[in-house]
Amino acid sequence: MRSHLLNDLTAEHYRRSVTEGVERVAAKLATTDRPFTGVTVDALAPRIDAIDLDRPLSDTGLALDELEDVYLRDAVYFHHPRYLAHLNCPVVIPAVLGEAVLSAVNSSLDTWDQSAGGTLIERRLIDWTAERIGLGTAADGVFTSGGTQSNLQALLLAREEAKGDSLAKLRIFASEVSHFSVQKSAKLLGLGEESVVSVPVDHDKRLQTVALARELERCRRDGLVPMAVVATAGTTDFGSIDPLPEIAELCAQYGTWLHVDAAYGCGLLASLKYRDRLAGIERADSVTVDYHKSFFQPVSSSAVLVRDASTLRHATYHAEYLNPHRMVRERIPNQVDKSLQTTRRFDALKLWMTLRVMGADGIGELFDEVCDLAEEGWQCLAADPRFDVVVRPSLSTLVFRYIPAAVTDPAEIDRANLHARKALFASGDAVVAGTKVGGRHYLKFTLLNPETQASDIAAVLDLIAGHAEQYLGESLDRAC
Repeated sequence: MRSHLLNDLTAEHYRRSVTEGVERVAAKLATTDRPFTGVTVDALAPRIDAIDLDRPLSDTGLALDELEDVYLRDAVYFHHPRYLAHLNCPVVIPAVLGEAVLSAVNSSLDTWDQSAGGTLIERRLIDWTAERIGLGTAADGVFTSGGTQSNLQALLLAREEAKGDSLAKLRIFASEVSHFSVQKSAKLLGLGEESVVSVPVDHDKRLQTVALARELERCRRDGLVPMAVVATAGTTDFGSIDPLPEIAELCAQYGTWLHVDAAYGCGLLASLKYRDRLAGIERADSVTVDYHKSFFQPVSSSAVLVRDASTLRHATYHAEYLNPHRMVRERIPNQVDKSLQTTRRFDALKLWMTLRVMGADGIGELFDEVCDLAEEGWQCLAADPRFDVVVRPSLSTLVFRYIPAAVTDPAEIDRANLHARKALFASGDAVVAGTKVGGRHYLKFTLLNPETQASDIAAVLDLIAGHAEQYLGESLDRAC
């Protein structure tokens, strides 16, 4: 079994095995003509359940054959131009190369003595991102597993900076369309359900600053503590960007921590055309970025950044076996001093390789393309009487609903839209997402693939209309 350990004696075996795997994936990518096969849980689960994990195949080729049957054939392929559902991006090749390198070397980014160069590369990328945001020379941060963890850590820091006030008095303010991780973080941080105050949004799904001011004043009047405001730069459903300058002013007035969740909108940091849409983010106390959303990186690649590096002390614990206090005095950089995680992948390498091969402008051009595409899609939807589109996009998301001419019952329209989404997924021809707006079912395009064209959007809209009309026709037949 030692022949399977990656070391100097097995380097050739490693090369052959990985090459064979890469060739399988490359062949699959080259021949995939739909984003999904439409396989059902009932069809796929028995194939996986039938595999006896205690009886190895003992051959890489046979294992890859099996993997083709239980995974590669039926995977959902985000690189396909008609995958239009969630915040999953196609990935750039330099980042995939970085993934291969980091997996093989297997550095752990918690301490210097486990990843010397990796530590410095991650720190350099944090500095680069902080500079792009405009946080100032005292800024710092750390890579995380994703936006949920980044938001949790930011709110942990905000809680600790609230200067010892009773947890029951602390309040977090976020828009009604902010990410659910705000509520989840509050629960994990020991705050009650009432600690998160939901602030209404305007017609464009942006937090209403007048309502925020009213809630902050009420908080202070009631003897409560406004712990943090979470502004969103790219909501999951609508891609909307809250009015950051005005929110920053209110946070300054009330002495409140400003966290900007830019997990989606961080792609604008590299944009050549739309960077101004993030105006005000430089005034944040903390920022979440997800490179694996709008920087075209493989999962996972995220970071939390802070204006004041000293606030990261709230996540610091010292263990004698790992990062004893003496290392601080000796100026040995240990990333675990900043992180909620201990063992942690060298995910920063993917972004490093991307910047070294493509450059930030290359990333920005790709993100600008999908933002431009969303504008085209909005114009198409706005001009099409079959659809109701909710808001003009600030990023690359479109939320809409099929409205049949002959049906007025909102519940029946809901069912038609739900059916259309399910039928489309089952066909494998395209994948779209769904959400609710005003209690009604809507469909959603999240456009993160520069290979998607306006013609793809138009074709998928026609498919949606066709599935919805088929359902309505069958529903009418059943009623008769």
